Amino acid sequence: MAKVTDKTFLFEQMPVRKAVLKQVIPSVISQMIVLFYNLADTYFVGMLNEPRQTAAITVVSSAFIMLTAVSNLFAIGGASLVARSLGEHKEEQAQIISSIAFWCGLGGAFLFSALFYVLASPILHLCGATEATYDLAYGYAKWVIIIGGAGTILNILLANLLRSEGDAMAAALGVSSGGITNLILDPIFILPRHGGMGAAGAGAATALSNGLAALFFLIYIIARHKTMTISIHPKHLKHLADYLGSIVSIGIPSAVQYALTVVAAAALSKFVSGYATEAVAALGIVKKLDHLPLYFSIGVANSLLPLLAYNFSSGNQRRRHDAFVFGCGISLGFALLCLIVYEIFAPGLTGLFIDDKITISYSARFLRIMVVAMPMMSVCHPMIIQFQAMGRLKESLICSVLRKGALDIPLLFLMDRLLPLYGCMMVQPIVDTLSLITAFFFYRSIMTRTTVTR
Repeated sequence: MAKVTDKTFLFEQMPVRKAVLKQVIPSVISQMIVLFYNLADTYFVGMLNEPRQTAAITVVSSAFIMLTAVSNLFAIGGASLVARSLGEHKEEQAQIISSIAFWCGLGGAFLFSALFYVLASPILHLCGATEATYDLAYGYAKWVIIIGGAGTILNILLANLLRSEGDAMAAALGVSSGGITNLILDPIFILPRHGGMGAAGAGAATALSNGLAALFFLIYIIARHKTMTISIHPKHLKHLADYLGSIVSIGIPSAVQYALTVVAAAALSKFVSGYATEAVAALGIVKKLDHLPLYFSIGVANSLLPLLAYNFSSGNQRRRHDAFVFGCGISLGFALLCLIVYEIFAPGLTGLFIDDKITISYSARFLRIMVVAMPMMSVCHPMIIQFQAMGRLKESLICSVLRKGALDIPLLFLMDRLLPLYGCMMVQPIVDTLSLITAFFFYRSIMTRTTVTR
């Protein structure tokens, strides 16, 4: 009972800024650890000074993002509905929804891994694999997608479900344990003086670490099932038909955004692969650096979701709006800091990942162009999460599609024609700006029809 009271206090009575920080800080820390182990993959592979190895990881990153798309279909939809159920004081409903989200996520993981196993060659070639990089790319993908897909999906899914009932610290511990394990395993598996597996070693480290993180979450939930709202008991699957549609409809915008990210990233890699292997490797390095503000904003947005959904369903629109504005301010402030640092220190930062002058030259130029998108991106993610917390499918879906998919590929053809290679890097700042303008328009329209009271 005390546990339930603590959560109610967090969602309903704790000062808004304190409640936001209580959710945001653990989430962001865990996201930063995840980022560091992703950077570690590129860093330790880069120590081999073989651009083909780094290019192989870049190629697979597009397909790997699809795991997040599958996970978010059930993670975001499930977390939003769990928090809204708690806001309406329907704990049994929250248990049912969390269980359905878990089992559907697990089923989706096995299905995706099986499909990738069958279609690996066309998928990797579509993502930019060449004769020089295919074998290396498949070696990495075999571990992170075919073998480790379920662990990756459950890691994301269970962390979001725990945050939905206010247990941000447990979510952070699970994600962080996986990240720290990956940091330890990377040099052991990758470098010649140890395992010597190269890019495949980076994949093996990622698969094992995500599997351990998922195991931590499962043990935690089972051990504390009597005091938790979250449930993974299969008995709740008898209600599958009643709730699956709602879970999926809320999760679709996030899943679509990540799925279209695959298309956009694959298209970008395909354009860049037509120039030089060093340019492909440079793009991979820049994507890793770009992940710092990206992961930060995702951490902020995902941690805001329970607060926004709970207070929306309970009718406390003032508290919801205040939490949203404060969270956006945190995300934007960090993005602006990254923008300044990246513009000033671009060559030195990219040089941390590889000792190849041509690759560093491409990387520095790419980074200075792409970082312009960071401030817009840092607000777009909380905006889309806000719409999902409210159950606004249309608004969240339109903004997600604008960010990734609707404009990327036409703009890639146009910008590459106007400014070969470097024009491709200008596409993301353009689409993020248009998406943010659209999101502000939608939010302003919603707020004029919503009474911000209590």
